[in-house]
This record gives sequence, C-alpha cells and structure tokens, in this order.
Amino acid sequence: MTRLVRALRFGLDDLLAEDLRTVPFEVDGEQSVEVTLEYDRERAVVDLGCAGPDGWRGWSGGAREGFVIRPAAATPGYVPGPLEPGEWHVQLGLYRLPVEPIEVRVTIETPATSQVPPEPAGRRQPATPRASARALPAPDGLTWFAGDFHAHSTHSDGEQSLGELAALAVRNGLDFLAVTEHNTVSHHPLLADVGAAHDITLLPGQEVTTSRGHANAFGDIGWIDFREHPDRFVSEVADRGGVLSVCHPLQEEWAWQHPLATLPRAIELWHVTWLRESTATAPWTLLSRWRDDAILLGGSDYHHPRHGYLPGTPVTWVAAEDRSPDALLDGLHAGRTAITRLPSPDAPALVRIGDDLVALAAAGTVLGDMEGRRRLLHGDRVVLPAERAGTGPFRLESPGGEILAVSP
Repeated sequence: MTRLVRALRFGLDDLLAEDLRTVPFEVDGEQSVEVTLEYDRERAVVDLGCAGPDGWRGWSGGAREGFVIRPAAATPGYVPGPLEPGEWHVQLGLYRLPVEPIEVRVTIETPATSQVPPEPAGRRQPATPRASARALPAPDGLTWFAGDFHAHSTHSDGEQSLGELAALAVRNGLDFLAVTEHNTVSHHPLLADVGAAHDITLLPGQEVTTSRGHANAFGDIGWIDFREHPDRFVSEVADRGGVLSVCHPLQEEWAWQHPLATLPRAIELWHVTWLRESTATAPWTLLSRWRDDAILLGGSDYHHPRHGYLPGTPVTWVAAEDRSPDALLDGLHAGRTAITRLPSPDAPALVRIGDDLVALAAAGTVLGDMEGRRRLLHGDRVVLPAERAGTGPFRLESPGGEILAVSP
C-alpha cells in the first residue's frame, strides 16, 4: 500500500494567480485509489476532482471531503473503471480562500481502503398523472412533454441519489428530467436504468461550471472540459450533436460573465430564482440581445428538499414524437419549447402550433411581446394567428405583471 500526503498552503494571492491546481501521483498496477481532502471549511471552499492519463475521472466540487475509484464502483461524481498506469492528478479548484494562506492537506492511498456504498434506489411513486396528460395542442404527430432542464443529485452537489431525484420529479408529474451535474458525466451510464425503474425519462446533461459562469450541455456527448475557453464549449457541444444553454445568466454571483464569439441558441431564461422576482424585466432585456432563434428553457436547479419546491419549478415543455431522450433532444434542437410556472392542468400556458400562438387557461391574463405590446386576453383558450400575435418571444402575465408562461 502507498500513502502520499501533500500539505499545501493556499491564500487569496494563489487563487487570483491560478484557480485550478493539481497534485500528481503515480499508479503502477494498483486497482483502486482513495483521496481525502482536509482544510478549514469555515474559512475556505476548495473544489475536488480527478484526472487519469486517459482523461477526466470526476469532479465533486466543494461537496465532498474525498472519493474512491474502483474498477466496478466509484464515489458518485467519479467514473469507475480500471486505473490505467501512469501519472494521475488530483484536481483542486481554489473557489474561495482567505487573504492569509491556510493549509490544504491531500492524502492519496493506493489501493483504496474504503468501499463504495450503493446509491439509494429511491421509493417508486404510486401511479401519478403526468402533466402531458393535459394534452396541450401540438402540431400533428407531436406531444407536449413536461420536464425540467436543471437538477442535481449526489453525483455533484445535490443531496439525493439519482433514484430519489427521479422519484421527486415523478411526484410532481414530470415526463422527463435533465440531470445536469457539475463538471462530470459519471451519472450518464446510469440514467436509462434509473429512469426505467421510476418510469421517467432522465436526460443526460452536465453543468459546465467555471468561476465566471455556468452552461448546461445536453445530450450523451461525453465530457466537456470546463478548463477550456467557453467558445470551445459552444463549438464542441454543437459538433457532438448536443445543445448548450447558458445557466441562470443573471443570478447573483453565478451570472454569466464570459464574452463569446458566438452565442449558443439556448438560454435558461426562467431560472427558479426568477420566481422570487416574477415581475423582473432583466431577463427580457437580456433576451432582446440574444439570438433571434433562441431556444428558451426553464430550470429549477434542484439540489435538496430545503428549497421548498420540487423539480419542475418552473416546467419546460418540449413538443416531441415521444419522450425518449433522442426525440426530446430533437424537439430541443428544433426550438419546440414552452415554459409554464407550474405543471398543474389549470396553469396558464402559451404554445405554438405552426405560426399560430395559443394561450390556454388565459382568461384575464396579459399577453406581451418583445416590442412592448400588451393585450388583455378574454377566454380560457385564445388563438392568435401570426399576423395578430406580434413579435416573439411572448410572455403571459397576471394583471399585476407576474410571469405565468413563456413561448418562443
């Protein structure tokens, strides 16, 4: 057994000079590795990850104090498999540090001494009506499926297993849920089986996380390197057939700050934090400067029950042939999305059928467009032909200005 202990000292000067550091170690025939990270967590936040000679093996950010990688199992957030011989690197992300340096201690053991416990499967929910049973009007051959494009499990900084997360999404009537873990794709091989066990589609996603903004990459497209310039995120996700969406672009310290040569089509226009400021105009200001063919998404950014809400807050609808991952991704590429505040059948909704705009449960609501035109709607179902609808995207508001629904 080999035990390597590295005692490092980092302070704010180190973070400002380079916010990602590595601790190298050698693997020569060992079958497993265990890494422990120790520092004063009341004074700092240091992210943790790992890379092997053949590529990235996982990331847990500031959520964990260590990890184990074995051939057949790994700590959630890390990819199991044989340990290839050669130089490995513990990855340390200097996220928050005090001015005066503190000790950061990294212990690396090969082989690992700890086992990896199985992930909780989550209790399957009783048969629950799905929001798609509402049968929102859709183009021929398509159905509007209800989902959420931003959620986390224990594979990054969420507090519930994939199975537990899936059960919560089913409980809220969702047809699908995108699982978007920070800087890892360790969950991707597990999603199909977990989804089948709970009768929900789990879409592969990853939240490409940097100190100057986050972006969700959707699709089973392999890992996207968050250490590259974000222009590479845009091009690589497109080249691999995925969809890239800028996350919570206006949210406090996590707002998007990277300049981009080309904006991605998708944008998380309705992040859950918007629900606390539901009359805010900043998202519309940003959208007016985005691409004309923007794909509009919503995301709950669910992490734990203390949020006080379930996945699907708000709901993003996708018009697709079925709720398979491929069909949903096709609908996303085509821009067939709509967002509602809630998944309930009586929640106001705004969808497109061809060139027509259809508002449902809309009596007494106000329809607004990007030109600033607003009109009071009369009737629970209002169909507006393209020549009368105005210039999209559109929003449906309460008389007091609270956002209820959005459509491209």
